[in-house]
Amino acid sequence: MKYMDIGNVKKAHFIGIGGAGMSAVAKLLRDAGVSVTGSDEGVYPPISTLLEQEKISYTTPYASENISTDADLIVIGKNAKLVPETNAEVRAAYASGKKILSFPEVLADLSEGKENIIVAGSYGKSTCAALLSHILIEAKLDPSFFIGAVPISPATNAKLGKGDLFVMEGDEYPASNTDRRSKFLLMHPSHLLITPLAHDHFNIFPTPEDYIKPFEELANITPQGATRVVCTEGALSGEFLSRLDRPAITYGVHDGEFHAANIVWGERTSFEIAHNDASVVRVEMSQLGEHSIQNVVGVAAFLFSQRLVTPGQFANAVASFKGLKRRLDRKSDKTSIPIFEGFGSSYEKAKSAIAAMKRHFPSRRLLVIFEPNTISWRHREALHQYDDVFEGVSHVYIFTAPHDGKETQLSTDEIADRVRASGVPATPISEPEQLLAQLESDLQENDSVLLLSSGPLGGLVESIPLMAEKKFPK
Repeated sequence: MKYMDIGNVKKAHFIGIGGAGMSAVAKLLRDAGVSVTGSDEGVYPPISTLLEQEKISYTTPYASENISTDADLIVIGKNAKLVPETNAEVRAAYASGKKILSFPEVLADLSEGKENIIVAGSYGKSTCAALLSHILIEAKLDPSFFIGAVPISPATNAKLGKGDLFVMEGDEYPASNTDRRSKFLLMHPSHLLITPLAHDHFNIFPTPEDYIKPFEELANITPQGATRVVCTEGALSGEFLSRLDRPAITYGVHDGEFHAANIVWGERTSFEIAHNDASVVRVEMSQLGEHSIQNVVGVAAFLFSQRLVTPGQFANAVASFKGLKRRLDRKSDKTSIPIFEGFGSSYEKAKSAIAAMKRHFPSRRLLVIFEPNTISWRHREALHQYDDVFEGVSHVYIFTAPHDGKETQLSTDEIADRVRASGVPATPISEPEQLLAQLESDLQENDSVLLLSSGPLGGLVESIPLMAEKKFPK
């Protein structure tokens, strides 16, 4: 289905341009020759930095006058605030009579005629999409790509390449506030890479059955000759695999046709990519944690099944891959305290980040600064997750969660009480200055720090490393 002839669009306006996906699609349209403007509120790094680097201007706050009279297209994000009932700019957009699309609809039109590789799953998909794009670039295949995060490798989050391949991070979340279809169902998949599956987004998918359903739909709309690579190691991955109508190539760290072998952990971890009983190639990487090995194996399973790169090309590209911002990237080299930021939008992502810190810094106390800013953390049905998510952590500082007063949402005190009941010390703090002062008082020379959030974290991502540089300079 074609939503719009992009060639006829001269100017597009993005309402909610500060979203990771929205900013990436805005860049793709800009690179396609379309003049782009945008609006948002509270845009923070790394997206604000990326928009500035790409010279894509945006206005804050939302207002009806932000929409240019000569805009041919308005793209509206999925943020809950972007509804006509409460947002004057969205209301003006619908009243304007201009063409309105969601960003996955724009992606569908931009990728027309390409061989679309959809990378989807509950966790690991951003890193896998970035790694896959990086390797294809290094192999001189000039892919197009769309990554729903800000990568360090590649150097940008989206690009229109001249090659046949288009790598797209796919998301199960609804396409827009008026379209309940999962975003990835609009992306015309030619091939799939499905990372681990685990129940998430309880507000949209109340049950595991509800959560698996769109992934089944995605698998069913791929062509008969599609390459479908699926991880075996998520809580719902086995159930998903059992429902597929035709075989898939499986992968995992410990299980699957493609898996890891002979792992040597270190500041740079090395391991073999094995296909069944045969070693394909030994690789070395700088990323932390077992989940990072899982990501590399998944991308290997896809690329080697498609015969797109040689083992040597693969190993060289993995060695030079620097990962994503906010995905266990080190925040400062000027302090002796290892400070990393993990993307803490869900239980599985938090567990993976904590496990990686414990594995790589086993002799250090681990202090976690946690912002439960997503519904996946604040929904009352998620309370049990706090029973073990911080296992092995020395202290958790809980930055006050947003709360809309609904009975289904947990308060910060309830979260802190549950964490403390698990045996982990927890301190809820509502002001970033107070949290910074408390952490500075508590921080010891043999500590490590994990910043765990998918939100702005009150500017602590910037202030905590600066504090540590002064207290424990390298």
